[in-house]
Amino acid sequence: MAVARYCERHTVFRKKSDHADAMVLANILRTDAHAHRQLPADTELARAVAVLARAVQDAVWRRTRALQELRSLLREYYPGFLAAFRRSGATNLARPEARQLLALAPTPAAAKLTPARITTALRRAGRQRGIDALTAELHQAFRVPQLRQLPLIEEALGRQAVALLATLNAECDNAEQLGQVAVEAFRQHPDHAVITSFPGIGKLCGARLLAEIGDDRDCFADARALKAYADSAPVTRASGRSIAITRRVVKNDRLNAVGFLWAFAAMPRPGPAKDHYDRRRARGDHHAAALRHLFNRMLGQLYHCLHTGQTYDPIKAFGEPAYNAEPVAA
Repeated sequence: MAVARYCERHTVFRKKSDHADAMVLANILRTDAHAHRQLPADTELARAVAVLARAVQDAVWRRTRALQELRSLLREYYPGFLAAFRRSGATNLARPEARQLLALAPTPAAAKLTPARITTALRRAGRQRGIDALTAELHQAFRVPQLRQLPLIEEALGRQAVALLATLNAECDNAEQLGQVAVEAFRQHPDHAVITSFPGIGKLCGARLLAEIGDDRDCFADARALKAYADSAPVTRASGRSIAITRRVVKNDRLNAVGFLWAFAAMPRPGPAKDHYDRRRARGDHHAAALRHLFNRMLGQLYHCLHTGQTYDPIKAFGEPAYNAEPVAA
């Protein structure tokens, strides 16, 4: 988009050629190099963490896509399977228990599982507690009558479900294995202690933050530049008497995604982060806007801590908590 705007400085006919594009790029560096951010000079370990963390995120996105495709397919011919796990409280089809049972009974015709086979599948999936109660619930749920497809159609849909299940199993294994490797690499980085000291940041979330922020301290001029890069800072559009404050569209999607998870995990815990979120909601912000504002505040604090080498301190970050003391009767 920036290059397209530069092209309008040289011609208004919107013609395109390799020679003209090369001249535009050369003039960008010649006249406006100071206005652009240089490529970060991250360390080798930080770049390795970035590769692994982004691979984990891609695997999670592929797992979610395969999961939604499988759920949509099961609604067409096997709604009883979804209802069975909805009753048991395990609504996520990516759980090992659900995947093991779906491999045993991919169609309603094959759902006549005995309690012993259900128990064996649950143990094979790694479940250790509440097996008897869950087995009884699932066995009863599989016996509930449901609408059926024609036999040949049902068998064909079952084969399609098995193929999608294989994809889901592969992406679940990839996400788990890559996540472990990314966490191990993140623990070796010097910024590990600073990043994980913030509330709501786990090992994998911290690795994803380091992957997008990097460890080059000169990459961002100040905290405002980092906030704009992450889409947490608002955009103000003023023209005459009209002023509009909106959210950004051009951003780092990976940093923005992990920032939402960070704010969502820090918000439920009692403390300054939750108080800040509650104040934003009291001022009329919706849930997403309040989370974005919390992420914006904590991202600026993270920028300061990374530059000074300090760990998170709630008093320095949010100030002294304000307590409303009740008046004592004389």
